[in-house]
Amino acid sequence: MNPIRSIKTLINTSMAAMLLSGGPAWAQDAAQPKLDTVSLNAGMHVIKAELARTPQQRQIGMMHRTQMAAHEGMLFVFEQASPQCFWMKNTLLPLSIAFIADDGSIVNIADMQPKSEQSHCSAQPVRFALEMNQGWFDKRGIKPGFKLKGPPFGN
Repeated sequence: MNPIRSIKTLINTSMAAMLLSGGPAWAQDAAQPKLDTVSLNAGMHVIKAELARTPQQRQIGMMHRTQMAAHEGMLFVFEQASPQCFWMKNTLLPLSIAFIADDGSIVNIADMQPKSEQSHCSAQPVRFALEMNQGWFDKRGIKPGFKLKGPPFGN
Protein backbone atom coordinates (compact mmCIF):
# COMPACT_ATOMS: atom_id res chain seq x y z
CA MET A 1 0.00 0.00 0.00
CA ASN A 2 1.25 3.48 -0.89
CA PRO A 3 2.04 5.35 2.41
CA ILE A 4 1.19 8.77 0.92
CA ARG A 5 -2.17 7.50 -0.29
CA SER A 6 -2.84 6.05 3.21
CA ILE A 7 -2.09 9.42 4.85
CA LYS A 8 -4.35 11.25 2.38
CA THR A 9 -7.15 8.75 3.04
CA LEU A 10 -6.73 9.17 6.81
CA ILE A 11 -6.81 12.98 6.52
CA ASN A 12 -9.87 12.94 4.24
CA THR A 13 -11.69 10.50 6.55
CA SER A 14 -10.87 12.61 9.62
CA MET A 15 -12.03 15.82 7.91
CA ALA A 16 -15.27 14.17 6.77
CA ALA A 17 -15.96 12.91 10.31
CA MET A 18 -15.30 16.37 11.72
CA LEU A 19 -17.66 18.01 9.21
CA LEU A 20 -20.40 15.44 9.78
CA SER A 21 -20.17 15.89 13.55
CA GLY A 22 -20.80 19.63 13.27
CA GLY A 23 -17.21 20.77 13.66
CA PRO A 24 -14.20 20.16 15.83
CA ALA A 25 -14.84 18.65 19.25
CA TRP A 26 -12.94 21.46 20.96
CA ALA A 27 -15.49 24.01 19.68
CA GLN A 28 -17.79 23.24 22.62
CA ASP A 29 -15.04 23.36 25.24
CA ALA A 30 -14.57 27.14 25.31
CA ALA A 31 -16.60 30.30 24.96
CA GLN A 32 -16.60 31.68 21.45
CA PRO A 33 -15.19 35.15 20.92
CA LYS A 34 -17.65 38.04 20.80
CA LEU A 35 -19.66 38.02 17.58
CA ASP A 36 -20.88 40.86 15.34
CA THR A 37 -23.68 42.79 17.01
CA VAL A 38 -26.95 44.45 16.03
CA SER A 39 -29.10 46.92 17.98
CA LEU A 40 -32.66 45.82 18.69
CA ASN A 41 -35.41 47.84 20.31
CA ALA A 42 -37.92 46.45 22.79
CA GLY A 43 -40.03 49.55 23.29
CA MET A 44 -37.73 52.03 25.05
CA HIS A 45 -35.12 49.34 25.80
CA VAL A 46 -32.10 48.95 23.52
CA ILE A 47 -30.52 45.52 23.25
CA LYS A 48 -27.00 44.96 21.96
CA ALA A 49 -27.38 41.47 20.48
CA GLU A 50 -24.53 39.32 19.25
CA LEU A 51 -25.47 37.55 16.02
CA ALA A 52 -25.10 33.76 15.94
CA ARG A 53 -25.60 33.12 12.21
CA THR A 54 -23.51 30.09 11.29
CA PRO A 55 -24.18 26.52 12.45
CA GLN A 56 -21.00 26.59 14.59
CA GLN A 57 -21.86 29.97 16.16
CA ARG A 58 -25.38 28.74 16.95
CA GLN A 59 -24.06 25.46 18.36
CA ILE A 60 -21.67 27.21 20.77
CA GLY A 61 -24.02 30.10 21.61
CA MET A 62 -23.51 31.35 25.17
CA MET A 63 -21.64 28.23 26.35
CA HIS A 64 -18.93 28.73 28.98
CA ARG A 65 -19.56 32.47 29.41
CA THR A 66 -19.64 33.65 33.00
CA GLN A 67 -21.30 37.04 32.53
CA MET A 68 -23.44 39.12 30.23
CA ALA A 69 -24.34 42.79 30.68
CA ALA A 70 -28.00 43.60 31.40
CA HIS A 71 -28.54 45.21 27.97
CA GLU A 72 -26.77 42.46 26.02
CA GLY A 73 -28.06 39.25 24.47
CA MET A 74 -27.52 36.80 21.64
CA LEU A 75 -29.77 36.62 18.58
CA PHE A 76 -29.76 33.24 16.84
CA VAL A 77 -30.53 33.62 13.15
CA PHE A 78 -31.62 30.57 11.14
CA GLU A 79 -31.88 30.26 7.34
CA GLN A 80 -35.54 29.28 7.36
CA ALA A 81 -38.42 29.14 9.79
CA SER A 82 -38.73 25.80 11.56
CA PRO A 83 -39.38 24.57 15.10
CA GLN A 84 -36.32 25.64 17.13
CA CYS A 85 -35.22 23.98 20.38
CA PHE A 86 -32.47 25.03 22.78
CA TRP A 87 -30.82 23.52 25.83
CA MET A 88 -28.18 24.74 28.27
CA LYS A 89 -25.76 21.81 28.63
CA ASN A 90 -22.52 23.85 28.84
CA THR A 91 -24.10 27.23 29.56
CA LEU A 92 -23.27 28.72 32.95
CA LEU A 93 -25.70 31.66 33.04
CA PRO A 94 -29.45 31.39 33.70
CA LEU A 95 -31.12 32.72 30.55
CA SER A 96 -34.54 33.55 29.15
CA ILE A 97 -35.15 32.88 25.48
CA ALA A 98 -37.70 34.56 23.22
CA PHE A 99 -38.65 32.78 20.01
CA ILE A 100 -39.34 35.43 17.38
CA ALA A 101 -41.30 35.51 14.11
CA ASP A 102 -39.91 37.17 10.96
CA ASP A 103 -41.74 40.44 11.74
CA GLY A 104 -40.17 40.70 15.23
CA SER A 105 -43.24 39.43 17.13
CA ILE A 106 -42.40 37.28 20.13
CA VAL A 107 -44.03 33.86 19.76
CA ASN A 108 -43.14 32.46 23.20
CA ILE A 109 -40.62 32.94 26.00
CA ALA A 110 -38.97 30.31 28.20
CA ASP A 111 -36.67 30.47 31.23
CA MET A 112 -33.70 28.12 31.04
CA GLN A 113 -31.51 26.81 33.84
CA PRO A 114 -27.69 26.59 33.62
CA LYS A 115 -26.14 23.23 32.69
CA SER A 116 -29.53 21.68 31.94
CA GLU A 117 -30.27 19.32 29.06
CA GLN A 118 -34.00 20.16 29.18
CA SER A 119 -35.22 21.32 25.76
CA HIS A 120 -37.06 24.62 25.34
CA CYS A 121 -38.81 24.87 21.98
CA SER A 122 -40.61 27.45 19.89
CA ALA A 123 -44.41 27.18 19.86
CA GLN A 124 -44.35 27.55 16.07
CA PRO A 125 -41.70 27.64 13.32
CA VAL A 126 -39.40 30.68 13.70
CA ARG A 127 -36.14 32.00 12.23
CA PHE A 128 -35.01 33.93 15.32
CA ALA A 129 -34.37 33.28 19.01
CA LEU A 130 -33.07 35.89 21.47
CA GLU A 131 -31.29 34.86 24.67
CA MET A 132 -31.12 37.42 27.49
CA ASN A 133 -30.28 37.20 31.19
CA GLN A 134 -33.03 35.27 32.96
CA GLY A 135 -36.00 37.45 33.86
CA TRP A 136 -35.09 40.25 31.43
CA PHE A 137 -38.35 40.01 29.48
CA ASP A 138 -40.52 39.52 32.58
CA LYS A 139 -38.99 42.53 34.41
CA ARG A 140 -39.90 44.74 31.45
CA GLY A 141 -43.40 43.35 30.96
CA ILE A 142 -42.50 41.87 27.58
CA LYS A 143 -44.75 38.94 26.69
CA PRO A 144 -45.69 36.90 23.61
CA GLY A 145 -47.15 39.18 20.94
CA PHE A 146 -44.76 42.03 21.80
CA LYS A 147 -42.94 43.24 18.69
CA LEU A 148 -39.18 43.82 18.69
CA LYS A 149 -37.71 46.24 16.19
CA GLY A 150 -34.40 46.12 14.36
CA PRO A 151 -32.70 45.31 11.05
CA PRO A 152 -33.18 41.51 11.24
CA PHE A 153 -36.96 42.05 11.37
CA GLY A 154 -37.09 44.56 8.52
CA ASN A 155 -38.06 47.51 10.72
